[in-house]
Amino acid sequence: MVAGRPFLTHLLDQLAESEIQKVVLCTGYMADMIRNVLGDGYLGMELLYSIEETPLGTGGALRNAAGLLSGDTVLVLNGDSYCDCNLADFISGHAANGAVAGMVLARVEDVARFGAVQTNAASRVESFIEKGGQTGPGWINAGIYLMPLDLLQEIAPDRPVSLERELFPELMTKGLYGYHCTGSFIDIGIPEEYQRSQRFFSEPQKGKP
Repeated sequence: MVAGRPFLTHLLDQLAESEIQKVVLCTGYMADMIRNVLGDGYLGMELLYSIEETPLGTGGALRNAAGLLSGDTVLVLNGDSYCDCNLADFISGHAANGAVAGMVLARVEDVARFGAVQTNAASRVESFIEKGGQTGPGWINAGIYLMPLDLLQEIAPDRPVSLERELFPELMTKGLYGYHCTGSFIDIGIPEEYQRSQRFFSEPQKGKP
């Protein structure tokens, strides 16, 4: 729970603010509990559930959900981090530049824990630096992507696949672009960040129901 509500609802708030109409939740452990809490709709958005019988990794989970997805491009959000960025602007900018895929990049004071993302002058992603490979301020992968649905459908089904290790290198050759966002980034995977999330979402504009 973050600021009195499931962390996932803060992500759903962000999607609703961007006028998203359908959300597919990739679930595994405790999938029934998540569905019992959220139901089939949230703030006017339809909620659908893709259930993994065994862990499939970040890419395998998307392949497992592909049958529930629609449209040419899919907006993907990690479920354990939040980036305070304008998703509608990210989506419209992606459409305008004709990119194959897009990634939100967050600015942090120290990239050592996350790994860094390097882009060229045109914001095209050129390389990923592993965790610990660089220190100090920089840009990191914020866990928000725009990806072509047909690429996800090409992933081999029913096996673990990593977006980061298997798909992103391929996407870089085709055109993976970074959307630079200076808003707050929160990863609730460590205690101090979890505590920071409590304070962040308790602010009136972020903690709204």
